[in-house]
Amino acid sequence: MATVHQESPTEHRRAGRPEDASVGELLSAVATDAQLLFRQEVQLAKAEIRQEARSAGTAAGMFGGAGFGGCMVALFLSLALLFGLANVMDAGWAALIVAVLWAVIAAVLFAMGRSRMRSVSPKPQQTMESLKEDAQWARHPTK
Repeated sequence: MATVHQESPTEHRRAGRPEDASVGELLSAVATDAQLLFRQEVQLAKAEIRQEARSAGTAAGMFGGAGFGGCMVALFLSLALLFGLANVMDAGWAALIVAVLWAVIAAVLFAMGRSRMRSVSPKPQQTMESLKEDAQWARHPTK
C-alpha cells in the first residue's frame, strides 16, 4: 500500500530556522505530526485487516464447497446402498462410483480450505511493526 506523503508543519518549518520557532509552535507541530502518524497507522491497519478478511472469505468458501460435497456423498452413498440392496448390482454400482467421485472432490476442497485458513494472520503485522518502530523512535528521537 502506497503511503501518501503530507507535508507536516514541522517539515515546513525546517526550511526556515527551527531555533526561531516558539515553544508553542514546536508543540503544535509535534501534535500535528503525531496526529498524522496516528491516522496513517490506522489506515495501514484497516488495509491489512481487509486483506486478511478476503483470505478468510476464500477459505470459508472452500469449506462451504467441502460441506456441499459431503452432502452429495451422503446422498449418493444412500442411493448406492438403496440401489445395491434392491438390484444386487447395476444401478447401485453406478451410484457408488458417483459417490466416490464426490468424496474425492470434497476431500480436495477441504484440504485447500484448511491450508488457506492456516495462512490467515489474526493480527495486522505491518501495523504492529510500524507501531513498535514509532514507540522506539519516541523513546529515542535522536537515533
